[in-house]
This record gives sequence, C-alpha cells and structure tokens, in this order.
Amino acid sequence: MSAERSAGAAQSLLLLFGSCLPVLGAVLIAPVLPRMQAHFAETPAAALLVPIALTLPALVIAVLAPLAGVLADRLGRKPLLLASMLLYTLCGLLPLWLQSLPLIVASRAGIGLAEAGIMTCCTTLMGDYYEGQRRERLFALQMVATSLSAALFMAAGGALGESGWRTPFSLYAVGLLCLPLMAALLWEPQRQAAPAASAPAGGFPWRALAPLYLLTVLAGISLFIVPVQAGYLLNLLHVDGPQEIGMTMGANQLGVLAGAIGFRLLGGLPAPRLLALGFATAGLGGALMALADSHAPVVLAVLVNGLGVGLLLPTLITQVMAQVDFDQRGRATGGFTASIFAGEFVSPLAVLALTDGVRESLPHALLLIAGVQLLIAPLCLALLRRGRGRLAVEAA
Repeated sequence: MSAERSAGAAQSLLLLFGSCLPVLGAVLIAPVLPRMQAHFAETPAAALLVPIALTLPALVIAVLAPLAGVLADRLGRKPLLLASMLLYTLCGLLPLWLQSLPLIVASRAGIGLAEAGIMTCCTTLMGDYYEGQRRERLFALQMVATSLSAALFMAAGGALGESGWRTPFSLYAVGLLCLPLMAALLWEPQRQAAPAASAPAGGFPWRALAPLYLLTVLAGISLFIVPVQAGYLLNLLHVDGPQEIGMTMGANQLGVLAGAIGFRLLGGLPAPRLLALGFATAGLGGALMALADSHAPVVLAVLVNGLGVGLLLPTLITQVMAQVDFDQRGRATGGFTASIFAGEFVSPLAVLALTDGVRESLPHALLLIAGVQLLIAPLCLALLRRGRGRLAVEAA
C-alpha cells in the first residue's frame, strides 16, 4: 500500500460507488426530458435549455476537472471529496423545488462542478491506496461499475419519471448516505517518502501525459457513440420498440464489461498494444454498426464496440498513474477526467457535424468515425513511444 493505512473492501466499494455518481448526472434525467420540456413550454428558449440541462454537467467536468486535480494535490483529496459530495447533494436536489428553468440549468452546472471533484478524488484515492495489480484491478472494476450503473440509472430515471419529471432528482439524496461513510472510512493519504520508480522526477510530465490525454478524448468520443446514436440507427432500420433498443444498449454494456475483464487478462501486454487493440476493436464495432441492415447485426456490432471501449479506459488511467508521483497524482487524474468528459461532450456534436442534421446520413458518419478509430490503432504505438520512454504496464 502507498498509504499509511491498509485499504480494504470497504474503501474499494465506496470509491467505486463514488465513481458512479457522475454517471447519474449524465443519464438520470434523459428519460424525462420530453416531460420537462412540456412543463416549461412557455419558457423562452426552453427547446434549447432543457437539452442543456442534460449535457451541461459533462461540459463543466471537462472544463473544471483539471482545477479539481490541482486542488486535490494542494488541499488534500478527502476534504475536496467531502465538499464535492455536499455540493452534489444540494445541487442535485434543488430541481425538486425550483420553479425557474434557468435556475435548474444553473443547478446542473453546480452538479458538474461537484462531479469533477468526486470523479477526480475517487480515482486519485484509488491510486493512493493501492499499487500494482490491485490498482489495475480496481481501475478495471471502475470501468465495469460505471458502465453497469449507467444502465441502472437510466432505468431508474425512467421508472421514477412515470410519477413526474421532478421525481428522478430525488435520487441525488444518495449523497447524504455517501457523505458520512466517506468521512468515516476514507483518510487523507500521507506523502510518499520518494516518488514511484516509474514516475519521472522534476516537473509535471506533460510530454508523457499529452498523448495519453489525447487518446482519452478519443476514447471518450467512442464511449458515447452507442448510448447516443444506437437508438437513431435502429429507427432507420425500422426498429423503434423500447425493449429492442434497451436490449441493444444492454449488449453494449455487456461488451464494456467483457473489455474491462479483458484488460486484466491481457495485462501482460505492453500498453501501446493494448490501446491499439482497443481502438481497433471499437472501430470494427463501429464499422459493423454502420453496415448493419437489421437489428441482430447491430446488437453484435455494439457488443464488439463495447469490448474495445472497455479495454481502452482502464489501460489509459493505469498509464496516467504510472507517469506521476504522489504530489502530481491529483492533477494528472483531473486531466484524465477532463479528457473523458470532453470526449463525451464532443461525441454527439461530431456526429451532428458529419450528418449535417440529416438522420439518413448517420450510417455514413458512423463509418467515418470507425475509420478514424481503425487508423488510430497503429498510430498510437508510435505516438505513445514519443513521450518519455516506452510506456509499459505498471509492475506489480
């Protein structure tokens, strides 16, 4: 352990659950957006503000996660995490009572600010509390947990939304449960006596991290392709039943789960090869999506795509952690978090730009994105080796 106390199952579960909370902000209200827009139909620019209420947290995370990382290094991980959890609960519950749509949108910006701190601190504490294979295993489990929670939160938001568009916001009360548990079970790690052997000495290792952050943005774009676009693609194939679309989304999450498990099984391979395999698999899945002519091939395609995405993100965060020492870990994690959410925010905009708003052009856009992913696969081998030495999976 890199901390002065020994972290166990309680700390692992708490940090994993905390990592799922930013997913709650991204998917919880998606099923109730039409009802929310109908409620505020008389509000000027409601057609613009209601979708922004869904996407704004991701944009705020992308912008402010680096600042959260700096604060985590300077002020401490635990104080920032507890403050973020409190802000998360307050801003999350406010729409239960707010009557103004602009104020609800402002509260969603507060959610993004809180989620930037939560995601950054939880991931940083995983790096602080664990080393070697235990750290890698926890990062893989983080990918699994966030993927499964996305499907769970989406279903919960839809079920709660049956009784009113405000009801799903009540789930943000989970922060009231997490806050005392985190205060009691987590601790502020002490600075290591010496930097880790794999971390470079001196200033912040931008040269080593820049290509990793770039690849993380691209992985974030890949991560949101299926959740956002699969339903539209199925509609083009005359599949519009909620059950069929839900099964397709479930296949993608199953693929992400298998990909994260694959990260553990293939951990002996050099990181550039793992990343090349991840992008190639995600690109293959995207190409199969674009070329599918019925529902069954789409299910297979999103499963393959999920395999690639599930392999990419644990590999990337493991490599980010391997490049920094204790005093730089929060800042490095903040950059990683910002990169993921920047990619998620850009993903639907990139598809919109490629289709020019024409729904029938979606398969062509997906094929172009898949082609880029397939090109990245061999390029990432050379790109990563131009940093500070050849990256290798962190030794146990």
